[in-house]
Parts: sequence; structure tokens; C-alpha cells
Amino acid sequence: MSQQVAQVGTLFLHERKDDYTVAVRTDGQRVLHGILELKDTSAGPRPARLRVKKDTDEDLRSPDQFVELARRAERIRISEQTAPEKRDRLREMLSGYQLEAKVVRTCRYCANAGRYSPLTSETAILADDEYICPSCAKRELEREMNYRNLQAGARDRLEDLLLEVQDLERIANLLKGRLDPDLTKFDEISSTVEDVDPVPTSSLDVHPNLKSLITDQFDTLLPVQSLSVENGLLEGQDQLVVSATATGKTLVGEMTGLDRVLEGEGKMLFLVPLVALANQKHEQFEEKYGHLANVTIRVGASRIRDDGNRFDPTADVIVGTYEGIDHALRTGKDLGDVGTVVIDEVHTLGEQERGHRLDGLISRLKEYTRVNDDDTQWVYLSATVGNPEQLARGLDARLVEFEERPVPIERHVTFAESREKLDIEDKLVKRAFDEKSSKGYRGQTIVFTNSRRRCHEISRKLSYDSAPYHAGLDYGRRKKVERMFADQDISAVVTTAALAAGVDFPASQVIFDSLAMGIEWLTVQEFHQMLGRAGRPDFHDKGTVYVLVEPDGVYHNSMEMSEDEVAFKLLKGEMESVATPYDEAAAVEETLANIVVAGNGAARLNERMIGQVPTKHALGRLLEYDFIDGATATPLGHVVCRHFLSPNRAFVMLEGIRAGDDPYDVVGDLELLENENR
Repeated sequence: MSQQVAQVGTLFLHERKDDYTVAVRTDGQRVLHGILELKDTSAGPRPARLRVKKDTDEDLRSPDQFVELARRAERIRISEQTAPEKRDRLREMLSGYQLEAKVVRTCRYCANAGRYSPLTSETAILADDEYICPSCAKRELEREMNYRNLQAGARDRLEDLLLEVQDLERIANLLKGRLDPDLTKFDEISSTVEDVDPVPTSSLDVHPNLKSLITDQFDTLLPVQSLSVENGLLEGQDQLVVSATATGKTLVGEMTGLDRVLEGEGKMLFLVPLVALANQKHEQFEEKYGHLANVTIRVGASRIRDDGNRFDPTADVIVGTYEGIDHALRTGKDLGDVGTVVIDEVHTLGEQERGHRLDGLISRLKEYTRVNDDDTQWVYLSATVGNPEQLARGLDARLVEFEERPVPIERHVTFAESREKLDIEDKLVKRAFDEKSSKGYRGQTIVFTNSRRRCHEISRKLSYDSAPYHAGLDYGRRKKVERMFADQDISAVVTTAALAAGVDFPASQVIFDSLAMGIEWLTVQEFHQMLGRAGRPDFHDKGTVYVLVEPDGVYHNSMEMSEDEVAFKLLKGEMESVATPYDEAAAVEETLANIVVAGNGAARLNERMIGQVPTKHALGRLLEYDFIDGATATPLGHVVCRHFLSPNRAFVMLEGIRAGDDPYDVVGDLELLENENR
């Protein structure tokens, strides 16, 4: 006891039913925790008993030892939560020993547990109409987060907010899907404007018919368009153009492509990753340039849009999907003289599934134009690239990078279970649609989710008119939705993440109902591409993004991370570098396609590709599978190549057919193969 007494810093007293909690703290550590009982004497209240607590036991001490503690204390404090009459009783007892005490605001949770935690305006956190210390508030929040199985990134975010806002209930409400904009706001991506001298459209050295069309619409080019022209766009310079969504980079490709068409320097191929984007771009080209050039579409082996038009390889402008044009190359179609190739969403090169196919397509198309002796200009477009200089070198193109963000974007995060998300989405969509921008446009929303079924579920739950929008809808229905959105007849479209890469909905708000694309989490590139859809300079004053996070949520048992972990990885993540990954299957597939297209030149095509293709190993596997005979594809190899079958899938099918397996068993084996690859 004498050692403890010698170290006394603060003696703390707090009401406890009929007696008082006693705590002694020295150098920030509690060195004694006990219970003090008082008795009435003729001289006033005096210590009756001191019970010192040790774990679950109590050690009875002499009342004099309390007096000795009090006399050696540097300061004596009484909790503000102690009733006034009991404070007076303590003060009277202490004054009998010529000691004084000060009443201080403390954490009641700590005081009840025998801890001294004084509170200041900077540390006090409101909880159930009283103030507690940060440590106790964090423990209370921890219980709520544990109940919802929240992971590290979300925990850190909420704890930071708790210390910033100092209101436990407001923070806990975020876990219940409450929309408190001061708390849900994660950050703001500021609008930025680069100092670029705009190029007057009257000065453009392009075909008179195209020039007339452009000057009727614009007096000057937008900054990224001006930069591109200044960097040799109209002199045939190959370019990689990297700029945010809605900055006008698409016109870069259109302008040089149409000019070369009209000057008789070859047709334009405008390539996109998805059928929906090709349909949209085809319609836009027909409307804008149909009086100047013939426009056709190529989206697959034989898939034709419902207007009855067939693919015309002699057309001046071919809008196509990567797969559509690649199929034409794999099957030996004559595309004519190609003057310009525009590849939109070129960051697709970095995707696991589609990256190697785009890489192979570019190499095969370059081989086609070389053999055809075309003087082809290549223009690559992307909104999101982490390594633009490196990618430009790999594509042998000049980099034109413009980092302007036309309008600011507010990013918000809130937490909700799947069923709660529907109510939140309804509130957000209504709030946006009920407001108008300074330019006179209502706020409209794109809701991104991970499945077609969920698209319909969300759209049905929204109070205001909305529409699902996904690849499962026929072309006419999708076009109707696009027109209704453009005319502001609907408040929202609910779409799958797979259609995020360029569908032109001028939305003020983007809501992430899910952070998955199918059964895979979004990449940082995909996430930024999608949130970049919020806010258009000609329509809105700002963009708003809401990320609705399901604590511990996953969409497939193969997912190693949960949605709350992924959310903060995406929000804080740096843009990934675009590098085309090659596993054995990808290497074999692209090498086979290159052999089909170029025969003995396949190795040259492999070397030209962005990714590192293990050519010798791939050739060995192709020989083993009987897909090639020397440098020539076998009939089997041609079939596999024409139908874009992965070699592994083709081999499973082949083995099943040769063994005489039931077709259902073959399908089952293919499903097992897919599950193994996930």
C-alpha cells in the first residue's frame, strides 16, 4: 500500500448506489480501484470502510489508508454524474482533513468501472443523451460492427467519423442505412480545368463536308480534342487519348476517321467491347454521318440487329465489337482498305477474360493492314489508365493525356443489407429527380448492380418511373429506354456493371447497388469508369455517387473479400496499370488465332502483342491438341478458333465426343471446368 500511496496522482470519486467508487491514477495508469463507505460522526461524515478490488476479490483496508491516499494525491476529483447531495457529503468529509475536491465531467461508463476519464469538448462523444469518452464510444460502436461482421476498412472509416462527429447514434445509424449526407460523404473529386488553347473549328484542315458539319455545331474544339489536333491527329499520327468521361474524346476518333473516309484514304473501323455500345454508336453514326458515308455494324459471327440490315464489308464506316471484327479476321473476311482504326475502351487490355482477345485482335488487325498495304492510322481511347506512358509505348502511339474533370463529383458511402438498399435507392432517386440543376435539367440516376434479375427487382421498387437496361433486353427495348432517359421521361435506369463502359446516359447521380460484376469484384478501373458517369458539364452542376455497402456481403462463395472490404479498396485505390495477363489457355488461344490469320507469321504477331506470350509453349500445346499441323491450323483448330472456344473447353468437349459421352455429361464437365477456373 505504501508503494501505491507514494505514486498517487489523481484520486477520483464517483457515486455508486449507497457508497462511492474510488480510483487512483498515476502516470496515466490505474493503480487502485476500490469502494469507499462513509459513516456519520459528530464531526461530520468520515470514511467507514475501504474495500480494494483485486480481480473478483475484495481486500478490506483501514479507513485511515483512504485518508492517507487523499492527503498524498496531487488532485482530487469528483464525477459530475454524482448527485449534488452526495457531492456535498464527499466535500464535507474531505474538508474535515483540510482537503479540497473539484467536480469534473467524466465518462460514466468508465466511472462505473472504476476508471477516471475526464471529458473535454474535444473528447466528449454523445451517447444516449450523455457524454462518454472515445474509448467507451468505440467499444459501443464495436459491438454494432461485430454484429454486422464489418471488416477493417469500414471499421476504420466509422471510427474516424465517430471521433470527428462525436455522436455515437449518428454513426451507428450509418450501419442501418440512414442517409446523413454530412456523414456519408467520403470525399469530393474536384473539377479541374487545364489551360489549353482551344482550336477554332474554322481552322481545321479536314474535308469541306465534315468541316461544315463540325463548324455548324461548335466554334472551338474541346480541350482534349484541341490537344489531339495539336499533336498531329489530322496528319495521321497514331494516338492513345486518355481523358475522363464526358470530355469529348470520342470525337477525336470520329473526326480523323471521317476525314480519311471522305478523302478516299480508306474506311474507318470504330471498335467497342460490347454489343450494346456498338448498337448505340452505330445509331449515332447513322444519324450524324449517314448523309456523308455508308455505315454498317459487325457485332459477332452472324448476329444482326433487328432492323434487317446485314453487315456490309464494303461500307465506309464499320462499327463493331472486338469479337465481331476478330471473327471476320479469323474467318478470312475481306474488310477492304482500312484507313482508320479507333479502339474505344482500350484499357480492356488489362482485363483477365477479355484482355488477351483485344491484344490479339490489335495484332491481327495490324497484320491485315500490313498485308493489305494500307496506310492505317490507329487511335486508342480510354478514360482510365494507370500507366498511360507505358501503354502508349506498347501500342506505338503518341500519348495525348488530358486530366480535366468537367464537374466535381461527391462520393458517398453508407451501409445497408440487400433489402435495405432498395429503400435507400428509392429515396436517392426521388431526391435527385425532384431537383433541377442551374441548367434546367432534373437529376437522373444510373443504378449499377450485378445481375439482370436484380435490375428488374430494383426498377420495380422505385417509386418514380424507371427502367431496367441490360444485354438481355432486345435492341428496340434498349433504344426506347435510352430515348426516355434522354427526354427525362424516367428518373433512373438500372443496369448491370457489364454495360458501364460507355453507354451514354447523361446522369447526375450514380448508385452502386453492388460492387460486383457478375461474380467478380470490380477493379479500380471499372469502378472509376462507372462513377465517372455522374455529372455532365452541359447538364449538371455536380455529380453525386453513392456506394451502398453490405457489411460482410459476398455474391459468390469464390469471393475472398467482402463488400465492405472491397468498397474502401476501390475508394482509396490507385488506378491499376494496364497489362495484359497471359495464362496458358490465353496464350494457346491467341497463338492459334494468329496461326489461322498469319500462318508462319504467327510468331511475329505474338511478339507484337502487349502481353508476354510464351509462344514455344503454346505451340507445343497446340500440337498436342491436334489444333495445328506445323504452321497450319487443322480443321479442328479452325473450328475452335472460329467459335472463340478456349482450348481447355474445346479439349473437354473433344474428349467427351471421342469417348461417346452423353451430351449432358459433356456439359457437366464444362461446368466443372468453369468452377475450377474461378
